[in-house]
Order: sequence, then structure tokens, then C-alpha cells
Amino acid sequence: QHSDVLENLTPKVRKRVDALRDIQGQHDEIEAKFREERALLEAKYQKLYQPLYTKRYEIVNGITEVELASEDTKMEEGEEKTPEEKGVPSFWLTALKNNDVTSEEVTERDEEALKYLKDITWCKLVEPKGFKLDFFFDSNPYFKNAVLTKSYHMIDEDEPLLEKAIGTDIDWYPGKCLTQKILKKKPKKGSKNTKPVTKLEDCESFFNFFSPPEVPDEDEEDIDEDRAEELQNLMEQDYDIGSTIRDKIIPHAVSWFTGEAMDGEEFEIDDDDEDEEDDIDEDEDEDEDEDDEDDDDDEDEEETKTKKKPSTGHKKGGRSKTVGDGQEGERPPECKQQ
Repeated sequence: QHSDVLENLTPKVRKRVDALRDIQGQHDEIEAKFREERALLEAKYQKLYQPLYTKRYEIVNGITEVELASEDTKMEEGEEKTPEEKGVPSFWLTALKNNDVTSEEVTERDEEALKYLKDITWCKLVEPKGFKLDFFFDSNPYFKNAVLTKSYHMIDEDEPLLEKAIGTDIDWYPGKCLTQKILKKKPKKGSKNTKPVTKLEDCESFFNFFSPPEVPDEDEEDIDEDRAEELQNLMEQDYDIGSTIRDKIIPHAVSWFTGEAMDGEEFEIDDDDEDEEDDIDEDEDEDEDEDDEDDDDDEDEEETKTKKKPSTGHKKGGRSKTVGDGQEGERPPECKQQ
């Protein structure tokens, strides 16, 4: 199609376009050097961050104690003694719950398990290109894995264009799986079996993050358009969660824990968002009656669903090409793949 455009130009205009293409070629060469130098710079500073992440890990998990100032010591002596807390309890759980993107994934059933989360790290993958997230857990009554891993393989990191994501198979203890729930149904009238019928049903959970949507093999038959669109949306949402953890949660974890990151600096507000808010205000009175009528139905549905935290965030994800195994052990000092 681009050749047709050139053929329809006059010789003089085509000559000018050729000159513009030469300029573009020079620009692309400079851009390639920029990306190369940026990758080296990112690797350099990631190494500088690593000692800080190690110190954070030690304080959060009670390995290193922070000395109290003399005034704080006097205050503590005057208070009634309570069992001493180790480190910063629920540090990563609270950080995840305070971010709009990740809070949508954390259910009430997940919270107790996520209290055992000791650290989250990430590193860049060279071959295939992409990045890997590691979630380090203390011994817990929910699953046997010490580390849960999520890897993203990218076709193009600058776009970004996702090829596929791979997660750890979670080794759940019997009866402790958080991604499924047991449903009991009364037997039909007249049935000989008087015992309730039980069956497992998939449910919402943060731990579904480690079972990402699967991309069909290239030799598989073409999937229909609706399924392709659904799969692409799921992959974009999954990438959005992973990149949020990498770019926001990990580097600014304490700000998410305290809630300071929620105060506005972490989010961009554009004119479209303000216009939407104005429209909502104007329509609020008209929708009020309809909301009241729907309340009863919503309450009935909530009894059978796992509750999730409310969110007002807007999701933005990387594009997908639609159409890791966890290792036990302590947190490594730095990622060797970087």
C-alpha cells in the first residue's frame, strides 16, 4: 500500500519524501543507540537499588531492628507490655490493597495468606526478552511453595507487545486452595441420595495471577473473533497487574503501605477524567432511583460471590500477541539475570 502512495506522487514530491525517509533512517539509528544506552543505564541503577531493597527486606521481616529514639523508648516503657511484633506485619498485603490495580485482585479470602508474603522482587529477562516477578513467602498453612514466580515474555518491550506469561503451579495443602470454593447443593426432591451434593467451582483470587491466560498454539485452528478479543483483554489486564507491581509497588512499597502514594502523585489526571466526573454528577440524581431498586438484587448475589475491594482506577495494559517455576529458598541478594 505504501508503494502505491509513492507511485501517485509527482517526481519532485517523491524526491522530497525520499529525503524525509533518509532523515527518518538517521533518527532510527540514534533511537537504537538511545535504547541500548538506556538498557545499560537501567541495569546500572538496578544494581544501586539492590542494597536498599535488601535493607527493606530485613526491616520488614524483623531480621534487622531499628533503634528507637530516647523519647520513643520512654513512651514505650510507660505503655502496657504487649506481645512484641516482628518487623512490619502485613507490609506487602497492605501495599497491594492500597493500589487501585492490585487491590481489585485481592479478595477477603486472600488476605490471611498474603500476610505471609515476605518480599516481591523483579528482574529483567534477556532471552526471551521480558521480566520476571518473584513472590517470597514464609511457611504458611495454605501452600508448600516458598517462592511463586510470574514471567512475562515480550515480543517488543518498547511497545510493549506481550507474547505470553508463565506462572508457578501452586502446591496447595488439602482444602486450602483459594482459587476454588466448595459449593453444596441440596439433593433434588425424591432423590434417593439425601446427602448434599458438593462440587468445586473456580472463584476470584489474587492467586489466579499465577495462572495467566494461555495463548493458543500457532498450529491450532483459528479461534473465533469474540474469543480472540476476550483473550486479548485478559492478557492486557494480566500484563497491567504485572507491570504495576514491577514499576509502582516494588520501588515505592513503603509509600503504598502508608497510603502516601494514593494522595495523587502516583496517578495522572487528565481533562477526560474531569469531564467524566462532571457527567457523573449531572446524572447522579437520575440514577439514584435505579440504584435503590438494584440494591436488593446485589445483596443476594454477594452472598454467593467472593467479595473484592472497590476500586476507582482505570486500567491500561500492554498489547498482547493474540491474535516459571517457583524455587524454594531465601530471598537472593540480587537477580543474576539482570
